[in-house]
Amino acid sequence: MAKNIRLIFFLVFFILISRTVFSDQEFVYNGFSGVAASYLSVNGIAEIEKTGALRLTNETSRTVGHAFYKSAIKFKNFPTGNVSSFSTAFAFGIVPEYAKLGGHGFAFTISRTKDMKGALPSQYLGLLNSSHVGNFSNPFFAVEFDTVQDFEFGDISDNHVGIDINNLKSNASVNASYFSEGNSTKQKLFLQCGKTIQAWIDYDSTRNVLNVTLSLSSVKPSYSILSFPVDLSPILEEFMYVGFSASTGLLASSHYIFGWSFKMNGKAQSLDLDLLPNLPGPKKDQTTLIVATSLSAVVFLAFGVLLALYIIWKIKNIDVIELWELEIGPHRFSYKELKKATRGFRDKELLGFGGFGRVYKGTLPRTNTDVAVKRINHDAKQGLQEFVSEIATIGRLRHRNLVQLIGWCRRKGDLLLVYDFMPNGSLDKYIYDEPRVNLTWNQRFKIIKGVASGLLYLHEEWEQTVIHRDIKAGNVLLDTEMNGRLGDFGLAKLYEHGANPSTTRVVGTLGYLAPELTKTGKPTTSSDVFAFGALLLEVACGRRPIEAKALPEELILVDWVWDKWREGAILEVIDPRLNGEYDEMEAVVVLKLGLICSNNTPSKRPSMRLLVRYLEGEVALPETLAAPNEYDGKNGGASGMEFEDFVHSYPSSSYLEKVSTWSSAYDGEGDIDIEANPITPLTDSGREDSR
Repeated sequence: MAKNIRLIFFLVFFILISRTVFSDQEFVYNGFSGVAASYLSVNGIAEIEKTGALRLTNETSRTVGHAFYKSAIKFKNFPTGNVSSFSTAFAFGIVPEYAKLGGHGFAFTISRTKDMKGALPSQYLGLLNSSHVGNFSNPFFAVEFDTVQDFEFGDISDNHVGIDINNLKSNASVNASYFSEGNSTKQKLFLQCGKTIQAWIDYDSTRNVLNVTLSLSSVKPSYSILSFPVDLSPILEEFMYVGFSASTGLLASSHYIFGWSFKMNGKAQSLDLDLLPNLPGPKKDQTTLIVATSLSAVVFLAFGVLLALYIIWKIKNIDVIELWELEIGPHRFSYKELKKATRGFRDKELLGFGGFGRVYKGTLPRTNTDVAVKRINHDAKQGLQEFVSEIATIGRLRHRNLVQLIGWCRRKGDLLLVYDFMPNGSLDKYIYDEPRVNLTWNQRFKIIKGVASGLLYLHEEWEQTVIHRDIKAGNVLLDTEMNGRLGDFGLAKLYEHGANPSTTRVVGTLGYLAPELTKTGKPTTSSDVFAFGALLLEVACGRRPIEAKALPEELILVDWVWDKWREGAILEVIDPRLNGEYDEMEAVVVLKLGLICSNNTPSKRPSMRLLVRYLEGEVALPETLAAPNEYDGKNGGASGMEFEDFVHSYPSSSYLEKVSTWSSAYDGEGDIDIEANPITPLTDSGREDSR
């Protein structure tokens, strides 16, 4: 009898424990003061303010902030393995550092972990990094509230709500909007409007439907702005964490959460906005500060000539910001900040130098981020405003195979450009002469495909067509994972898709210039493809396009490779430093594409989209090749000693003698400017060093 009683007691105790573990979980926080704060786990720059508001990010550029409910929540009930329904409501506000200019946004997140180690800021929203995108071994679900349009992830606008599953390329998205009570007409909603916004996210596991609803009031509208059919069972695990993630980019915003409710297998309680902390107001625009400073200066100038001279002397030693510069955006560093970052631009921090100026390694004091600072000695002949405007446009380019322009600074005659720091330097240091490290074939092929992907983005996938005009091994930078990133956009030109580029002076580097440039003066995507062909050959062969120290028959790389191709001995040109350890099929593809891209006739060169497909093995290469130095009737012949003589070889001993002389002088790396001098390279032998 006693034994039976003990058994019954044990069963009752087990049932009670089971109900505690598997009961529906629910919480409601009207602010995060006091005890509520102890239930949150925050990291990055996230913090709980005295008002009880949870601030995920502040006005610091390129940072992340996370805040998660401390305990993991049970989403699946075994043995079925189906995800339970869940619902959440939260009130948020976004305050940009500058009026209507901020970034990047935040996301409600369900994740395996609450630490998000290795996650990047900017377009990654503190959720992932470039190597984790689309990686199903790191599952997560998120609803993003994004205030920057990122073309890498196909964002529909700079003010949208998206549903993300294991990827930041949204599975479904909609421009931010809401329905007011009793009105079935959708109204636009600016996420950075300076008001508190309430959001509801509801998942119905029986119908496999996810709904997102927004409102400016405490009452939940009858209509959702985004309804997406999805089964989250394959995505969510048994126990996962719920919370928020946010990030900033070049422009910063403060992302706030004022209240939060959550419930499993039921509807989350809506929040009364009147009971929550207030949304801080936006900062004063810098224009107001500048106007006030200017008026004060005028008043002080009235006191006398001595005081005026003193003010003029002071102004000469500080940064002067003109009104037109404010239109470029606030990613303008102060000269003092960059001087401190580079330790006074001392020689020990020098990474490289060239005709455009010197490049220094620096560490931004506020974020402790390593950067490369290019200090350009500005040419007074070029309009400063136009040049800086072009730099600001290029600064909006975002692709994993491009070196990101972080910001800039102007002081007197100097223009300083700030880039992501590439710790492994430029590609040419690994393939020429006596490299510090021999790149494997797999590394080389990965770099080639990365540069091709970046060029495809420039030519076809960005909002404008961008022609780089200076593609070469020295302008390919290597990040920590030895990924190739195309940098140095100092010569780049932009124009609308479908438009014809205007005539311009011919600039570039000896050995990479397409021959038609000297006739038309118009850079095109095809002339970029020509330079990419030279890059393909030099990476595979470990030699410059023009090698001064080579035998006469090997002086011009493309001619030497073509001769070996005709002889059926193409693999003899592969870099001997590889010691025969390479994929022969991939090597033939690279060499064959290098010859195709090097054709003198632009129409016979493939587009970057087709080149990417060739490299990915999606399309078979043509079986036969035309000689690279053969012209069609439209482009003329090879008669006369025109500039293309410098790029392609001809059966002329006098030509070989000339090229040998010029190549010896500039080591095959000199940049040239046809407008300045049609036959003499400018002495810019070091501009390809790390940016």
